[in-house]
Amino acid sequence: MSRFARLVPFALVLSAISSLALADSLADMGVLAPKERMPAPDFSLPSLHGGEQRLVDLKSKVVLLHFWATWCAPCRKEMPELHSIWGDYRERGLELLCVNVDRGNRKGVESFMQDIGLHFHTLLDAEGAVRNDYEVRALPTTYIIGRDGKFIGRIVGERDWQGGAAEKLIQHLLDGDLSQSL
Repeated sequence: MSRFARLVPFALVLSAISSLALADSLADMGVLAPKERMPAPDFSLPSLHGGEQRLVDLKSKVVLLHFWATWCAPCRKEMPELHSIWGDYRERGLELLCVNVDRGNRKGVESFMQDIGLHFHTLLDAEGAVRNDYEVRALPTTYIIGRDGKFIGRIVGERDWQGGAAEKLIQHLLDGDLSQSL
């Protein structure tokens, strides 16, 4: 038996273990995984600090696409935690896009971001078009999008982004090949 033939079963076992570990991490964070991984709809939104951001420009990164509003108390609580985890993992390929859905409250969004010292991509969806495309019905809602631009899952409601479950999930997402998983 060739050396390659002996390694194939070992690689398959490792792949299965990795898939199970990812599935456990998703469950621990309450992530709702899709039945089939579909491409996330592309969009272009203005950034709070100028310019436009397109989702397609972040292909090859794991994206947390977080919908929030300044009037949403759980959203406000989560923002510093998301900022922290993004800071810990952005060099490894994690991107955080926070889509604000306040209508016509740019100054309120600017004030909130300055007051708590957050410095990540804040996008403005004042018309609600992206929110509607992503079928956001409650806040906060976070979509996890893989490096391949496809949905990994959705989180509805507040989560502990500083806990061990979040760290474990982010590490699995950044380390894994999701093309054969889920």
